[in-house]
Amino acid sequence: MSDARPPTARPSTARPPTRGARKRFDTGALATHAVLSLGALVMVFPFLWQLITALKTLAETSRVPPTFLPDHWNWSSFHEVFTALPFRAMLANSLLNTAGRTLGQLVFCSLAAYAFARMQFRGRNALFALFLSVLMVPSSLLVLPQYDIVQSLGLLNTAPALFLPGMFSAFGTFMLRQFFLTLPKELEEAARIDGAGPLRIFWSVLLPLMRPALAALAVITAMWSWNDLLWPLIVNTDPQKMPISAGLTSLEGQYETNYPVMMAGSLIASLPMLLVYVFLQRHFVQSVALSGSKG
Repeated sequence: MSDARPPTARPSTARPPTRGARKRFDTGALATHAVLSLGALVMVFPFLWQLITALKTLAETSRVPPTFLPDHWNWSSFHEVFTALPFRAMLANSLLNTAGRTLGQLVFCSLAAYAFARMQFRGRNALFALFLSVLMVPSSLLVLPQYDIVQSLGLLNTAPALFLPGMFSAFGTFMLRQFFLTLPKELEEAARIDGAGPLRIFWSVLLPLMRPALAALAVITAMWSWNDLLWPLIVNTDPQKMPISAGLTSLEGQYETNYPVMMAGSLIASLPMLLVYVFLQRHFVQSVALSGSKG
C-alpha cells in the first residue's frame, strides 16, 4: 500500500469582506452627474424665472435690485392675458399653422426624399444639388417673393397664408433622404417581385420604417413653426388671424411693458411644444441613435 497522503489544502490568505466596509465613490461618475445637474439647472432656470416673473406685480418686476421671489403671489396675470389679447383665437391660429406646416412637410418631403433616394432618373444628382443650394439662401430673402405670391392669391389675413409657404423644406428632404439610404434594398426588391409599384413600396414597406425620422422632422418643424415671428407679422395684421408668437409682441408697449402678463402668455404658449416633445421624445432619440450608428 502506498503511504502517500492527500495534499492538505492551504489556508486562504484572502480576508473576508467586512460588513462595515465603505463603498468607493466613482469620481468620474460623480463629476459627470454634477456637470449634467448644472447643465439641467441652466436649462430650467429661464422657465423658472418666467414663472416667477408672471407671479409678480408690475412694480416688483422693475424693482432695483431685482428680487427672486415675489412678496405676494399674484395669479391674476394668467387671467389678464386672455383679456388683453384674443388669446384663444391666437392659440387656434398657432395650432393650425403648426399642424399645416408639419403635415405638409411630412408628406411632401417624404415623397421627394423617396424619389431622390430610390428612383433612378436623368439629372437626379443635379436636381438634388439644386435643392440643397436652397439651404444656403437666407430665409429673409424669400419673404418678398412669397408675399407677392400670397397677395396675388388673395390670402392675406387668412389662416392658409401662415402655413402654405412652409409646407416644404429642403432640410426635411435632405434629412429623410439620408434615412432612406440606410434602409436595406432587399425589402424593396422583395416587394417589387410580389408586384408592388413604387407608391405601394413607399407607403406599405418603407414608410413604416421611417417613423423615427418622421417623428424627428415633426418635432423640428413644429418647434420652428410655433416660434415663427417674421412671416406672421407680415402676412396677417389682424389680431384675430395672428398666431400667439406674433400676438405676444403687441404686449410690448413703447414706454411701458407689462412683463407679468407677457411672461404668463409666453409660459402658456410654450406648454404645447413641451407636450409635443414629451410624446415624440422616444422616436426623436431613436432617430438620432440610428443616424449615428448607421453613418
